[in-house]
Amino acid sequence: MNRLLLGLFFLIGVQTIARAQGDVYLCIDDNGKKEYKNTGATKGCKKVELQGITVVPSPVMPASGKKPQGKPASSPSDFPKVDEGTQKARDSDRKQILQDELKTEEQKLANLKKEYNNGEPERHGDEKNFAKYQERTNMMKEDIARTEKNIEALKREIGNSK
Repeated sequence: MNRLLLGLFFLIGVQTIARAQGDVYLCIDDNGKKEYKNTGATKGCKKVELQGITVVPSPVMPASGKKPQGKPASSPSDFPKVDEGTQKARDSDRKQILQDELKTEEQKLANLKKEYNNGEPERHGDEKNFAKYQERTNMMKEDIARTEKNIEALKREIGNSK
């Protein structure tokens, strides 16, 4: 019975593909308006060569509209497992690493803000051209924004690990 249904769906799919790949004509009326049609009987129509169209039918859902019930996904029997103590130690190490990274990023942000000096950093000797100074100032502003985003991401990750 399943093969019969599968064959029926295959034939319907092939028929749909054949219908979808019919001839297409570009017709231009007297006002210059373009229109695409499936017949070229009208004056001013030219056949358009199109590449093949691939149509993939969607999977068939059960008649009840519910997703099929089955076993939940499980790991294979030979899949390596970690005991609870080892996993807790790994989680603790991970959290400590994230906290260390957070401290580093916060220190970096403090240094960047100090150097940025509210948008007026000290000029360097090689920045006689104002455009160079402005470029460095913009780069500092971008570094501050990036570091702030890093801090937000680290805080969010630390919050998720609790």
